[in-house]
Amino acid sequence: MIMDEEHLKKWLDKRKERREQFNASDLLREISLFKMSALSTAITLLESTRVDDQKIANELINLAIPYAGKSIRIGITGVPGVGKSTFIESFGKVILAQGKRLAVLAIDPSSEFSGGSILGDKTRMEELSMMNNVFIRPSPAGKTLGGVARKTRESIILCEAAGYDVILIETVGVGQSETMVHSMVDFFLLLMLSGAGDELQGIKRGIMEMADSLVITKADGDNIHKSKLARKEYQNAMHLFPPNPNGWIAKALTCSSLSNDNIKDVWETIVSYENHTKLNNWFDKKRHQQDKFWFHETLKELILNQFFNNEINHNAIHKAEQDVIEGKISSFQAAEKIYQKYIQK
Repeated sequence: MIMDEEHLKKWLDKRKERREQFNASDLLREISLFKMSALSTAITLLESTRVDDQKIANELINLAIPYAGKSIRIGITGVPGVGKSTFIESFGKVILAQGKRLAVLAIDPSSEFSGGSILGDKTRMEELSMMNNVFIRPSPAGKTLGGVARKTRESIILCEAAGYDVILIETVGVGQSETMVHSMVDFFLLLMLSGAGDELQGIKRGIMEMADSLVITKADGDNIHKSKLARKEYQNAMHLFPPNPNGWIAKALTCSSLSNDNIKDVWETIVSYENHTKLNNWFDKKRHQQDKFWFHETLKELILNQFFNNEINHNAIHKAEQDVIEGKISSFQAAEKIYQKYIQK
């Protein structure tokens, strides 16, 4: 439908009025009363790039912090086709059976061309999404490295303020930037396939070193024997890594999401890890390190945004780009020139 100027103005005024009705205190109260619509609205405000939305979102986060921090945060990653969503559906049922409330923050891949994303996790987790005490929120990865949505960490805080005991963060896939996921969770779970070539060459060592547990999925039917062999290979490989400073020895497991075999073992491993790290005070120490990391990340983001959104800098950068393209100056010289001009202001 094409709006004329008058109708467009009325539509924009209504949209603005609706957003101005959002009050951080009221929204937090609704969230604490387990109203999922309020939680969804709050996360939408977090993800918005509108200045007025960001103002409300920032206030909301500050109000929510005292009520957060009581969950176990679990990052789940793995190669494409490993069955992350199918695993989460089976795994989520085990968590719910323990009397826990579960939130799933599923990061969906975004198109480099259109910026759109599939956002199909609720479809893939059809049974889990229909259950009580479950909140599933798919978010577009955007341009963030590793597919970690820009406001995922703040979303975790809101989910904890809403009383969710377990927060699962499902990422797009395996890559060097999965360190971003590792920096916001308590337990990092790596899912792998067996029988897909040389297992030990199929994944970067750095990801394996970050994993608190590695699980071979689809260990059913004709794949059971291959899965057991792959588990032994991975377990042996992880023993070669330097000792974890928290004293935890990473475990390799197998499971089947279709038959639910050994899914409970994965949960028991996470509970064991939580108990172990809380006894030696590493659990809180790691969270404090993560808070410090995200302080620096946020500060860098704010500085970069201020730099690139400055009109004078924008024009200077555009001119420097043209000079680089035309071969008048090297990329490094152009960058140094812009930088020197910036710090001399």
